Amino acid sequence: MPQKQHVKTPTSRRVIVAAVIIVDGRVLACERSAPPEVAGRWEFPGGKVEPGETDQVALARECAEELGVRVEVGDRVGPDVPLAHGRAVLRVFAVRLLEGDVPRALEHTSMRWLAKDELDSVHWLPADKPIVAELPALLT
Repeated sequence: MPQKQHVKTPTSRRVIVAAVIIVDGRVLACERSAPPEVAGRWEFPGGKVEPGETDQVALARECAEELGVRVEVGDRVGPDVPLAHGRAVLRVFAVRLLEGDVPRALEHTSMRWLAKDELDSVHWLPADKPIVAELPALLT
């Protein structure tokens, strides 16, 4: 009787989505509160895409959970950014706030609206830096 062979199937990478929210020429940056190794660093709001969700649905859910806002997810900003030694990827989208919603720091220590000349005034997480490099063209 032949032995069963175990074929290792490639596991799909975890997708993390994040929002670039621009209002009046300023982009929203959020200060992480946890985990301790990244607390105090700055990021674009977002989170994990759950099974069965599209990137856009996940990002709308994350914006509601983290910021208490409803959004319309638009075009991609920048390339995929590899995370966790290639086990995950960050995808960032331009996002528009709906009907005058105003973000609140529900899961972050604080938030700041940054103009083009203020982008370097916060200590960004390494994964967000390639996206920050794309922002000057978007902040007019």
